[in-house]
Amino acid sequence: MHRIAVLALHGLIPFDLAVPCEVFGRVRAADGTMPYRVRVCGEARTVKAGLFDMRVQWGLRELRDADTILVPGVADLTAAVPDAVVAALRAACKRGTRIASICTGTFVLAAAGLLDGLRATTHWAAAAELATAYPAISVDPDVLFVDNGQLLSSAGASAGLDLCLHMIRCDLGAAVAATAARLSVMPLAREGGQAQFIVHDTPASSANLQSLLAWLTQHLHEPLSLGRIADQAAMSSRTLSRHFLAQTGTTPLLWVANARVRRAQQLLETSSLSIERIAADTGFGSATAFRERFGKRVGTSPQQYRRNFGGSGTQPADRAASGRR
Repeated sequence: MHRIAVLALHGLIPFDLAVPCEVFGRVRAADGTMPYRVRVCGEARTVKAGLFDMRVQWGLRELRDADTILVPGVADLTAAVPDAVVAALRAACKRGTRIASICTGTFVLAAAGLLDGLRATTHWAAAAELATAYPAISVDPDVLFVDNGQLLSSAGASAGLDLCLHMIRCDLGAAVAATAARLSVMPLAREGGQAQFIVHDTPASSANLQSLLAWLTQHLHEPLSLGRIADQAAMSSRTLSRHFLAQTGTTPLLWVANARVRRAQQLLETSSLSIERIAADTGFGSATAFRERFGKRVGTSPQQYRRNFGGSGTQPADRAASGRR
């Protein structure tokens, strides 16, 4: 039997703890047996979990016998990880125990030094903070999970389900994992990654460039070369680029590209315009170019993004438009 320990730290995110308990606790092998034994192991017998306290049956000692340790996310990313927890995780890693984090649980593994030199992910909203705090880690904010073999990490919330199902598939095969996915009312593999859930803020503005940025926003559907933008600003291309980088942190053309993607996301979320019309209205030129550039930036296709995030009113016209393509 594969022994799974779910680590419960003070300030944990209850959803992240419940996911592995439910998913692994309900798995049945092909012969009908239960292949996993799941235990919740706390840093204390009573763990504070936000809105409630949780009584835990097992302590950190149980980690010594675990084949897999799962680390749920924690709410306070600046909270120090207890020395006993760091020591237990490092010892488990040396023994070859598989260790996986869910959501911001990646910060716990990072604090233990387990992810140095490796690729990892976490909730997209915390990815920049992880990269800043632990520069030795290659942080990928776009994926649902990262599997380095012994050490794994997942993005936020439901991505923990993706990671658990992936681990079951690795342990027991696709058929068992597919059954576990159906019990969880989840696809075994989701299209796209975490990038499709990231909120792309309106590109930065500044007082000096305010009128120019407003003009760019109104003309996103038109061809916007660096020369044309410079003419509008009454500057040379070199001067414009220098001012733009200093005041917005990016180049004029990258600002335009990001603004076009964000505008396309808004139209996909709120309108029933066809993909061709959105491509034209956002300045991508053609539906083919739109799909390619949107996919690279968001991590999924415009059609799938609309299915994921569009309201009910966005669907019929889009399906009709799809039939004309």
